[in-house]
Amino acid sequence: MKKILTSAFVMLLPLMMLAQGWPANYGGVMLQGFYWDSYSDSRWTRLEAQADELAEFFKLVWVPQSANCGGTSMGYDDLYWFTNYNSSFGNESQLRSMINTFKSKGIGTIADVVINHRKNVSNWVNFPSETYKGVTYQLQSTDICRNDDGGAALTWATQNGYSLSNNNDTGEDWGGMRDLDHKSENVQNNVKAYLDMLLNDLGYTGFRYDMTKGYAASFTGLYNSHVGAEYSVGEYWDGNVAAVRNWVEGTKVGGVIQSAAFDFPFRYTIRDAVNNTRWSNLAGSGKGLNMETNYKRYAVTFVENHDTEYRSASAPQDPITKNIEAANAYLLAMPGTPCIFLKHWQDYKESIKQMIYIRQLAGITNMSTTSNMANSTSQNYYVQRTVGTRGSVLAMMGSTAYNVPATFVLVASGTNYRLALSKTTETAWASKPSGEYQGAFSVTLNAVSQTDGAQLVYTLDGSEPTASNGTKVADGSSVNISANTTLKVGLLINGAVSGVITRNYSIENADFEPYEITVFLKDPTVAPNNWPQVNYYTWDSSDKQFNGNWPGEAITATKVVNGVKFYYHTYTITGKNYYMNFVFNQGGSTAGSHQTEDVTDVRKTSFFEVTTQTNKYEVKDVTDIYLPYLNGVTGDVNGDEEVNIADVNALIDILLGNAAADDVMQRADVNGDGEVSIADVNALIGIILRAA
Repeated sequence: MKKILTSAFVMLLPLMMLAQGWPANYGGVMLQGFYWDSYSDSRWTRLEAQADELAEFFKLVWVPQSANCGGTSMGYDDLYWFTNYNSSFGNESQLRSMINTFKSKGIGTIADVVINHRKNVSNWVNFPSETYKGVTYQLQSTDICRNDDGGAALTWATQNGYSLSNNNDTGEDWGGMRDLDHKSENVQNNVKAYLDMLLNDLGYTGFRYDMTKGYAASFTGLYNSHVGAEYSVGEYWDGNVAAVRNWVEGTKVGGVIQSAAFDFPFRYTIRDAVNNTRWSNLAGSGKGLNMETNYKRYAVTFVENHDTEYRSASAPQDPITKNIEAANAYLLAMPGTPCIFLKHWQDYKESIKQMIYIRQLAGITNMSTTSNMANSTSQNYYVQRTVGTRGSVLAMMGSTAYNVPATFVLVASGTNYRLALSKTTETAWASKPSGEYQGAFSVTLNAVSQTDGAQLVYTLDGSEPTASNGTKVADGSSVNISANTTLKVGLLINGAVSGVITRNYSIENADFEPYEITVFLKDPTVAPNNWPQVNYYTWDSSDKQFNGNWPGEAITATKVVNGVKFYYHTYTITGKNYYMNFVFNQGGSTAGSHQTEDVTDVRKTSFFEVTTQTNKYEVKDVTDIYLPYLNGVTGDVNGDEEVNIADVNALIDILLGNAAADDVMQRADVNGDGEVSIADVNALIGIILRAA
């Protein structure tokens, strides 16, 4: 029998414990794994595929709110909390897989928690009823703040026979959805159970609380202390240091702070400096929470996010418009926990990697000490020194008028920034970070050491360099990289090796050959959809539109596959990381209800079907059903009544969702002669589809 949870809370959770809010002396860097409308780049499968690369640089990845919102959404109109995790970024199994993969690589996943407000199912007050672990959770109309939406919610409720809470909002009102009364015991119990599920069921590491100006800081403290959140950061959007500090103080439970905060004052300081090229603006007191001795531990610093970034001409927001690399260089050289914006990571990956290495090598943490070294009265440069556990970093912003001191070594530079490591760091340095490169390249090796004339020793096979193993070179020597290589290089001083660094380089396949894919859409012009026509609005991985502005190209070509009519269009994949995106629609000049949700990251011949319509039509991927019948003979990809190993590998790759095909291939090649018959492939496909 279901139990309805309203005012009485069934004690399924542990007794209240004191959380940390954010660890002291934390040296990790966080990635904001999304931007506005990043439905392709932030898919759980795409983020998971980058886990190996991300793990070298980030300890935390903040991802979008991961539950279903009733349609295409970035997650800020949250609807379901417990039962439906089929979101715009993937399904629940993909979400769990991403979180588990990240965890296995040493990355914690930060959940975007939206509890200031909540979306309703069909009217102003009906929230979804969700049963989780035998308990039914549901918010009631009486859990809505009495003054919600400037009184409009109360007017509607009264007219329709509902009651709201007797309590007004404890924070700022927002009219987009129903503001929740966090004084309500039922709201508190629902939120506590929800957060416990995020941590202990889905496996999230911590929380990013959205719109914390909307309710009193004490509730963030209450929730974190209950579930024991080690990592928590609140979006208290205010440029005043005192206001952000007071919010952090307001999360205390038993005298212990329970949450960090995004350092908006620090962000605005950097924005003004880089946008106006006034580097001396970085000086002065009160420029960030990360500059306050007792609060820098709780400062999550950043220079851009999904709310400040440029979105479009109609929504320019408040972005950094230039000197983006310099902004990130300063961010990563300072105390606090830096949060890197996904777009910046994508656009400036090589330089940001080097900046993170510098931070790691020096041992800078969220509680490191920092001080001004030089400040130009003409505003054209500013120099800050931050002391880590293993060395110091000098961030020289603006012009090059300031000379690098003899006790430092310049290791990274770009437009309006230079970063130097103190020689006390005692480490080797490489001019190229780990990553994938197009073609051969050269790496310069440097010694960051107090020992004059320190040598370097390196290996290219991943083995540990020693005095007797590896190639010995002088400071400033170069190494050519022309194949996949694991470079290890260390300082060689008096016969001993120390300060070893590792760089993993891969060379992108220069022999990549463009190939064609065909995108099929099951005929939506017949019942139940009855579209008047079919249009493909198409753009690629670089946001290039392929068939003009909305609504794109009218598609007329059709093909019958296994007795079913499909519309189709063919495209060329031009590179390893290239893909296509689509919105299927009915034509017409206005985007809206006559279109599907975005279909993203299409790299191979695929079949899609328009299904149900909420706001936009949902799309189902039916490739595994129809691809085998594309040419009339199951498994005969090119229709020549022959099948080779490459064809089978490609086909298995599709059917198994990019799983490695080699083991299955060997079983398909019954006699081991390197050839496979059509009958063998048909049987194999039958096995795979039955297993799926």
